[in-house]
Amino acid sequence: MGTRLKARLGDLPKPMIPIGGKPLLEHHVELARRHGFDDIIIFACYRADLIERHFGDGRRWGLRIRTVVEREPLGTAGAVLAGFDLLADEFVVIYGDTMVNVDLERMCQARLNRGADAALLLHPNDHPLDSDLVEADAGNWITGFHNRPHPQDKWFRNLVNAGLYVIRKPVLRRWIEPRQPLDFGKDLFPAMLGQGAKLLGYNSPEYIKDIGTPERYDRICAEYSNGVVQRSSLTTPQRAVFLDRDGTLVKEVNGLTSAEQLELLPQAAAAVRELNHRGWLAVLVTNQPVVAKGFCTEADIALIHNKLEMLLGREHAYLDRIYWCPHHPEKGFSGERPDLKIDCQCRKPKPGMVRQAAQDLHLDLQACWLVGDSTTDVETAKNAGVKSILLRTGHGGKDEKFKGAPDFTADNLLDSVTLILAKGGL
Repeated sequence: MGTRLKARLGDLPKPMIPIGGKPLLEHHVELARRHGFDDIIIFACYRADLIERHFGDGRRWGLRIRTVVEREPLGTAGAVLAGFDLLADEFVVIYGDTMVNVDLERMCQARLNRGADAALLLHPNDHPLDSDLVEADAGNWITGFHNRPHPQDKWFRNLVNAGLYVIRKPVLRRWIEPRQPLDFGKDLFPAMLGQGAKLLGYNSPEYIKDIGTPERYDRICAEYSNGVVQRSSLTTPQRAVFLDRDGTLVKEVNGLTSAEQLELLPQAAAAVRELNHRGWLAVLVTNQPVVAKGFCTEADIALIHNKLEMLLGREHAYLDRIYWCPHHPEKGFSGERPDLKIDCQCRKPKPGMVRQAAQDLHLDLQACWLVGDSTTDVETAKNAGVKSILLRTGHGGKDEKFKGAPDFTADNLLDSVTLILAKGGL
């Protein structure tokens, strides 16, 4: 019904709200067609007559469209399970209240390659405190769910169930009966996980945002108008700003080893938020030799980064991806980790983390930037073939490890983002 959007919707059902001159649900239909789908089932309830009237049998789009009308609300999963006999052996679920531009073929292939029972699109968002969060291991297999509300003293990873799934039909068979209201995120997926199902977390920076409030809807309309939505699919090369961590995003403490030490720099969240809204990926790349030296563990770093993500989320900003290097080649520290005392390819100024991000996120490195507070960051940018900005925060370039000059300098992260947007466009 879209109660919170009543002033925008009038009597329309929420999936029929206009974006860019056409109903939201029509964007879904066109997305499916672009990625080779030819059979669509719409599970509708409130004002289903308006949906059926607009889409008919789908002939106008060269597709087959069927609308299934619920007699009573069954929830996201309950509605799909009620239509079990209509489903293909593998199918995609898209929520009707999200604006989506995702490479569906790439996501389906990822599920197939990993042999997963289902792939769930996960991403960070700008409101993790009121979102359902997901736990995933290093292989991106889902290990748990944290439904909202979240305790204030817990630092979870900003990894949100976005409401886009690729599912194998046979794995759902045991949940067909009894017919009852079920939600995918709160009910079905946790139950599947408990029964041993293999759920793959497909972490993607592509555009998928819910329109649940007037503020979110207005922002989505603006981002569609500015081309942000259209450019977001991984079928298109992406632009990113690589960010150093200590002295750039957070205060420099000369070896941060616990979440209690972490504090955002002033206006850092505003800078990241500006990138989020302008269609730039915000990617963290940071050396953390404190692990190799034995000063803290990988779990400590994970908690530090969880806190960083939650603090940014409180100010409606997010990092699209975090890459960190645990290695350190020099020996002689009490309690050091011999397995991490190597000359790796990921430790800055080597460009390994940047190149991994380029592969993962389909980046056009010639259009990317790296922002940091040290000459190591400037040298990393040079080695990776991206433009550099040296900040006057943190070390302010006084580490003097490398002689190369940055492309630009800036007083702080927000100023650097302003410069990037002026040089690089929207």
